[in-house]
Amino acid sequence: MAKTLFEKVWDAHVVHEQAGRPSILYIDLHLVHEVTSPQAFGGLEERGLPVRRPDLTLATMDHSTPTRPGGLAVVGDAGRKQLEVLARRCAEHGIELYDLDSPYNGIVHVVAPEQGRTHPGMTVVCGDSHTSTHGAFGALAFGIGTSEVEMVLATQCLLQRRPEPFEVRFKGRLAEGVSAKDMVLALIAEIGVAGGTGHVLEYRGEAVRALSMAGRMTLCNMSIEAGARAGMVAPDDTTFEYLAGRPGAPSDYDGAVKRWRSLATDDGAVFSRSVTLDASAIAPRISWGTTPAMNVAIDESVPEPDSDSARRALEYMQVDPGRPLLGKAVDVVFIGSCTNSRLDDLRAAASVLDGRRVADGVQVLVVPGSRAVKRAAEAEGLHEVFQKAGAQWREPGCSMCLAMNGDRVPPGKLAVSTSNRNFEGRQGPGARTLLASPLTAAASAVNGFVSDARSFENLKKRAS
Repeated sequence: MAKTLFEKVWDAHVVHEQAGRPSILYIDLHLVHEVTSPQAFGGLEERGLPVRRPDLTLATMDHSTPTRPGGLAVVGDAGRKQLEVLARRCAEHGIELYDLDSPYNGIVHVVAPEQGRTHPGMTVVCGDSHTSTHGAFGALAFGIGTSEVEMVLATQCLLQRRPEPFEVRFKGRLAEGVSAKDMVLALIAEIGVAGGTGHVLEYRGEAVRALSMAGRMTLCNMSIEAGARAGMVAPDDTTFEYLAGRPGAPSDYDGAVKRWRSLATDDGAVFSRSVTLDASAIAPRISWGTTPAMNVAIDESVPEPDSDSARRALEYMQVDPGRPLLGKAVDVVFIGSCTNSRLDDLRAAASVLDGRRVADGVQVLVVPGSRAVKRAAEAEGLHEVFQKAGAQWREPGCSMCLAMNGDRVPPGKLAVSTSNRNFEGRQGPGARTLLASPLTAAASAVNGFVSDARSFENLKKRAS
């Protein structure tokens, strides 16, 4: 029987199934951070349970961590407590932890792939909704709640209802100045924030195959914003070249690659749903409202409201329908998050900022996704490009994406952000967020208003 990529990975991990009930699914990699783990570890202690497979568990500090130098000395009381609890619990249970002093520290969905811990065919979970990022490797990866974190710590298994496979095909090739962020925003605008509910998206087509691993991670990262349980890309030579030689890569790498090649969706496999988008017709996208689905091509007019939620979003965002966002003044630009903080993303932003200056009055934060990304960027001199342009070059972390670590957009201010969510107050109380790619964010920083990076001379194409 022909199977999809999702079906192959799911079926290989089912421990037990019973009609009408959730399946018991085995978990290959459990990622942990400081926000959703303290209560889970506390639950284990109350029940006298050990961590079942500490060797399959990896922890990092990212959400509450400051991006200003100083480490714990500049963390607020709540954040410090979370970090201290995580460190203590990991030590008690023998779990590997990338703490603030670790050379591997960073955002959980950046550090696990770059350390080679995420492999094709795996099941990967984390107490964070953007765990779908790891699907870029052909893994089935999704976020879980705190009680589920406790379940996986205790049993290395999880109760899950089987989703359905959903094909997302991008035909053609992206034009210069258009990126994976624009692809996924176009998809979410097409199917809506609930369009993928009950499904796992499999991204396919020429445009997907042409993406770097960073671009594929961006695609899969925002699958959750379309309501999907996860997003996946079948592994190929791009995947195998990325993983080769990384610390967590299998010792028998050639044998692993042979197995991984068999994960591709079979000819004749059936998807429960399918949608096709023309990648060559996609322009840079930017959000105008308070959900990722409320986005348009950068030169397209903001639509007239057709619902109460759209009217509320326009009022909150202080955006006028019937005209493009181009030229709208911005106060803050954030380049970072688990969506767009990898080396490719920073290179894209630097290609716009190189030799230019940030507009007066605009605050720009550039936050690498990990210490490894930071070192690589500095080796290329990207930090000098950002600093000479007037941007702030920060320490790794989630930063302004969720505004729980001291980095936030001031009330009422408008930010162009490379992060993944734009609901009211996401980047700080009263903050207003326009989601966009690193290229668009950097161009807007230079001009001081929403801008199309394609208008900049000597723009280098980046696909992330």
